[in-house]
Amino acid sequence: MSNHQTQSTTPNKRLAIYYPCFMGGGAEAVGLWILEALKNDYDLTLYTFADLDFEQLNLMYDTQLSKSIIKVNSLYPASFRQLLYFLYSNNKYFRQFAFHSLLRKLKQEVNQYDLAISGYNAVDLGGKGIQYVHWVKVVEGDQGSKIFFPLSNFSLENLKNNVTIANSYIVADAVEKTYGIPAKVIYPPVIIKVSELPWEKKENAFICSGRLVEAKEPHKVIKILQAVREKGFEIKLHLTGGGGGVAKWEYKNFVKKLIEKNSSWVTLHENLSYQDYTKLLETCKYGIHYKQEPFGIVIAEMVKAGAIPFVRNKGGQVEIVGEDNQELLFSNEKDAVEKIIKILSDPLQQQKTLESLKNQKQLFSTEQFMQEISKFVTNYFS
Repeated sequence: MSNHQTQSTTPNKRLAIYYPCFMGGGAEAVGLWILEALKNDYDLTLYTFADLDFEQLNLMYDTQLSKSIIKVNSLYPASFRQLLYFLYSNNKYFRQFAFHSLLRKLKQEVNQYDLAISGYNAVDLGGKGIQYVHWVKVVEGDQGSKIFFPLSNFSLENLKNNVTIANSYIVADAVEKTYGIPAKVIYPPVIIKVSELPWEKKENAFICSGRLVEAKEPHKVIKILQAVREKGFEIKLHLTGGGGGVAKWEYKNFVKKLIEKNSSWVTLHENLSYQDYTKLLETCKYGIHYKQEPFGIVIAEMVKAGAIPFVRNKGGQVEIVGEDNQELLFSNEKDAVEKIIKILSDPLQQQKTLESLKNQKQLFSTEQFMQEISKFVTNYFS
């Protein structure tokens, strides 16, 4: 695409970006970096459930966004955000209400825009648009969630008319199977910028990142590493609780009690800024993530920081670590313990694995993501 074509199509186009809530997870990086990728070439309006604080999000995600360049169209003011995010996090029906009430507002106004983009999965945008899919059947939900369809006049057929991006090949396959439509893979941006410490200067510690919710199963990570310690390995664990996220309090309290019980070697870091999280990550030799993910951006951050991550052997995280690195892929807790011990016991294997992981780092960057998103939108208009 020539510069002349780009300049003639982009400056006057008005784009609506749909992203309901910014809870502090990896998917939010996609929503924010879509805005970052497009802010200089398009007139952007973000549709979100509750008004947000770009300054706080910029600190967490290394973006440079502001309301002077991004118009924010929210259903509720910032004063309600904490309460609304709590309800969104803890009640699936409220979550569906949030999805569809925001979609209703967007669809009422979609004719004001040249293009609508969903940064939050497959949705009916009220006309042909672009959708970035993190996983399937999130917004339309299960059978019981269909009671909310009339709120936004939601149509699965309209959803299938969108042009689709997926965050990994495993998700692209799921999109094909679920909706019968193709999807182009654009890996999420890895925002972390680290000063790589020499391996020997790193702490003999693991990092486990993500919200403290049952789906992520951080309690199993503690159990796995406890078993490794019982074999004589003096390792530590740093758990990061996800910046600003609102987790289910019952499970969170359960995990916090488990952390207190093992406080001599487990540390919880809650709501870290981007800078503090980066500093912590670059000091850890190892990473661990129990949940099978559609992608797993925190695992890509571990790889970029020069850590050796141990992950499940199914899911998008395999694309991050690389199928060749079978020594890092585990099937269950017992398998994880055995594979971790094998790596910890073999300094030569550690160096071989680190060398192999260098190739994976090139796949994920903010620059690569912005370039691909910008090109995708330009091609949409051409």
